Parts: sequence; C-alpha cells; structure tokens
Amino acid sequence: MRFSSQTPSNSSVQLAHPVLRTVVLFANFFLIIMALYHLKPASRSLVLEALGTDSLPYIWIASAISLFLLISVYHRILDHYSRLQVVLGSCVVFIISLVVIRVLLVFPGSVVPIVFYVFVDIIGVVLVEQFWSLTNTIYSTEEGKRWYGMVGTGGLVGGVAGGGAAALVINYTPLQTPDLLLVAAAIIGIIYALTRLMAHFRMYADDTGPEISKAESKNGWHALSHNRYLLLIAAALLMAQLVSPLVEYQYLKIIESLYPEREERTAILSLFFSLLSAVSIFVNVLITPMVLRYLGVLAGLLVQPMALATSSYGFVLQPTLWPAATMKISDRGLSYSINRASKELLYIPVDPVIMYRAKAWIDMFGYRIFKIFGSMLIIVLTQWTAIATGHADLSWVIIFGCVVWMLVLISVYREYQVLSHRVVRESQER
Repeated sequence: MRFSSQTPSNSSVQLAHPVLRTVVLFANFFLIIMALYHLKPASRSLVLEALGTDSLPYIWIASAISLFLLISVYHRILDHYSRLQVVLGSCVVFIISLVVIRVLLVFPGSVVPIVFYVFVDIIGVVLVEQFWSLTNTIYSTEEGKRWYGMVGTGGLVGGVAGGGAAALVINYTPLQTPDLLLVAAAIIGIIYALTRLMAHFRMYADDTGPEISKAESKNGWHALSHNRYLLLIAAALLMAQLVSPLVEYQYLKIIESLYPEREERTAILSLFFSLLSAVSIFVNVLITPMVLRYLGVLAGLLVQPMALATSSYGFVLQPTLWPAATMKISDRGLSYSINRASKELLYIPVDPVIMYRAKAWIDMFGYRIFKIFGSMLIIVLTQWTAIATGHADLSWVIIFGCVVWMLVLISVYREYQVLSHRVVRESQER
C-alpha cells in the first residue's frame, strides 16, 4: 500500500469524519474479500473436478502470464479514464463475466473451469489494487498511518465471513458450487453501489493516470539492481513466492484425494479460507505486536519460514489433512499478518522514491516471475522427472527453500541495522 504524500486537495472536500470514512472503507474491503472467498473455493473445486491437481502448475503459469498482459492493458485504460471510472467499469465487467461463466459451466468440459480459475486471480488482483488506489486519495500520510491498519483488517474479517458464508450456502441451501459465482456477483454489485455512494459524497480525490507507469517499473528494476539492500529484500520476498505454489499443490493434492465429491470439497475449502483469515487476525492482533516489540524485526521476519519449514517436516512425517492445512496456514496465514508487518519495517531506512519504485517492480513483475518458477519446479519434479511422486516429497524442497529464505533474511537484517544506524546518525548531525 502507498500513502498519499499530501493532504487531499480542496477539490475533494472530505464531507465525512475520519472515523466514518474508515468504517465505510472497512466495509468496502470487507465486501471485496468476501466476494473473493466465495470465488476461490469454487474455482479450485471446479478445476480439481475437471482436471485434477496435476493441471494446477500449468494454470498458475497461465494466470501469471495473463496478469502480465493485463498490467499493460490496465495502465493504458488508466491513461484515458479516471480511477473511479475504471473501478466502476471493472465491477460491471466482473458481474457480467461471472454470470456468463456461470451459464457456461452448465456444459461439460475443462476449458471453462480453467478460464474461471484465471479470472478469479485477475479479479483478486484488480479489485484489491483498485481499492487501495482509491483509498490513497482519501487519507494524508499521517491519517494513513493511523487508519490503514483498521481498513486492512476489514479484508481479514471479510475472509472469515466470506469463507464461512460460502460453506453455509453449500451445506444448507439448494445452491451448488457454480452458484457461488452468482452470490459473488451480487456482492460485487453492492461494492459498485457503495463506491458510487462514496463518490457522491466526494470521498475520493478522483484523477486520471496510472499510479505505476512502465517507466517507473523499469526504474524499479534499476533501483533494485544497484542497491544490495533492496536486492536482499527482493530475494527474501521472492523466496516466499517461490515455495508458495509447492505448498498449495500439496494441500490441494490432499483435498483432492480426501474429498472426491464436489460440494463437500467446496465446503471444506470455504471453511479453510475462513480459518485462514481467522488465524491471520489472531496473529495480527496478539502475536505480531509482542514479537516485534520484545524480539525485534528479525524474529518477526523469521516466524513464517521457520513455521513453514517445521510444518512441512510434520507433513513429511504424516501426510494427512491437518498437517497439510497447518503448512498452508504457515504459508498464507502468516504472510498476511506478521510477515507483512515485519517486511514493511525493512523499507523505513530506504529513500521513499527508491523504495516505491523497487516495490512497484516486485509487486508487478517479481512475484509473478517467481510464481512461474515455482510452478515450473513442480512440473519438473512431479511430471517430467517423477522425482517427487509421493504426497510429501515436495516438502523437502520447501524445507530447503525455507533454509535459504532464512539465510537471506539474516543478511537483510544485518544491512537493515547498518542503514538504521546511519539514518539515526545523520538525523542527529542535522
């Protein structure tokens, strides 16, 4: 997320009290993640039914490539329309697309489930990016520091509610997995209405132009390649992205074998997404402040790879559902909580302009490139060479990746200390 460097202009008079604005944004983000957590379990369940787990690495590669192409098209659109217009237009496109895909799912075949899976990834990236893009026009830097944590919590609560609601829909209503698309479309309709209401009350400083241009993304790579500290941060963040597909693959492999019936599988996946968000809230509220306060940044950074390596070894010893779920929670649950808070602290000693450009490159390109690498690694180990044929064989690769990840983090922390001391010294000299 990025804070606005200035207070909102006079042209965007803020009619609402900051607390009320935060409540409305909390609700908006809540609805976005709630919609996504209706779509994610449905997309995974439908792909497992149509193609099985072995197809997932190829779909992940297709998703990453699709997002690469989307970035270019998306910023061209932003060159001609305001962000508010793009957000409202995106909501309409998503609603119509979900209805069309739901109709097409009536017909048997594997193409529509694949398209739906990739489409869900696109919706997740676009809706979240657009939300923070507009939110950045509402708060000044100081207001953002005060209220962004509460706004972000709306997404975690939305994950709990969304996963739980999807499970209830599947278990206690006549609706089936494909019908979750219509539920999500209705939620996006509410998001559209709420966004228009916020625009009506002039909560957004609406303007045109992309936040991250192609030039800035190139400058981002230049900033990374000429800065050892930023390179180490990027390496640590991208190691997490490299091992994440391996964790997802093993978890869904277990789900596929234990729950062959579609509706039961969708309900289990929905409940798990709800649990994942609940764990993130618990860690965010109770664990993260204590770890960062009493043990420091390095401890906060090491929690995720250590927990993931430990849970992966547990999965080696007992390749069943709960060890697989623990491994998945260690990956995503901690990533959304303590890891996110800790990594933001690493950017404090960095010049804001350089930091912004470097983060732009990592967010736009680095994550997707390494997801492709992780997916290719699965294909090579499980299909091209058959080195990893058992449920837990990939866990050894995850453990090795976590060890490398932790070594990189230790190097990052050493650089962080040097830079922090330098910043303090320069501040004192002024």
